[in-house]
Amino acid sequence: MKRIKSSWVGLLLLLLFLAVGCASAPVLREAVQVDLSVPVGTIENNQFTGIRYPFKVSAPSHWEIATEYPKFLLDLGFEKEGLEETQVFIFSPETRSNLQIELSPAGRHVKFDQKTITWLTTAAAGSLTEELKKEHGENFKVAVNPTEIYHLQGVPFAAKKSATYTVKGEKREHGWIYAFAEPYQIFIIYLVPEKGGDGDRQAIKTILDTFEYLPKETP
Repeated sequence: MKRIKSSWVGLLLLLLFLAVGCASAPVLREAVQVDLSVPVGTIENNQFTGIRYPFKVSAPSHWEIATEYPKFLLDLGFEKEGLEETQVFIFSPETRSNLQIELSPAGRHVKFDQKTITWLTTAAAGSLTEELKKEHGENFKVAVNPTEIYHLQGVPFAAKKSATYTVKGEKREHGWIYAFAEPYQIFIIYLVPEKGGDGDRQAIKTILDTFEYLPKETP
């Protein structure tokens, strides 16, 4: 499953086209050069601290944090290409509930505000529904929950949305958060299989509460 992020990217390209198409469109930020030679980050005491990107996040003791994707994500329908672009994976080995975090530099001309973030987050639901119906048939049922403005530490704009559906007799909650903190877009995707239940949903909320964007100090 990669359509949620693909939807964001496609819509952002549209915003970029519209912005650049205006003669007066300003350059809002300098291009970010990401040094891929440095490690993604460090993991200690079940806390990830970013080196390549400035953020940190922690997980409960019975969950694991990794910078390489656990193989079971492929069984859950995630595509290898998208997983390889993700920086952090947090998951329960027992229930296979999981959360994925990726930061990506924003385009130089696109202006972000809460309205834009909320719109992009909402629009991604259509891509997820389309993908699921393509994979499981036009009669496949997807219940989409309302979009909500979300708070992440150090992040000025964020929104969250989720959907529930049943695959092979297993009910799943599939959620996503799209956010922006200068100069990065933040993509967070989570999935809770039925086995995870309310306990794993609470664990994911706890994990998200620990997420903190750490902007680099300016000289």
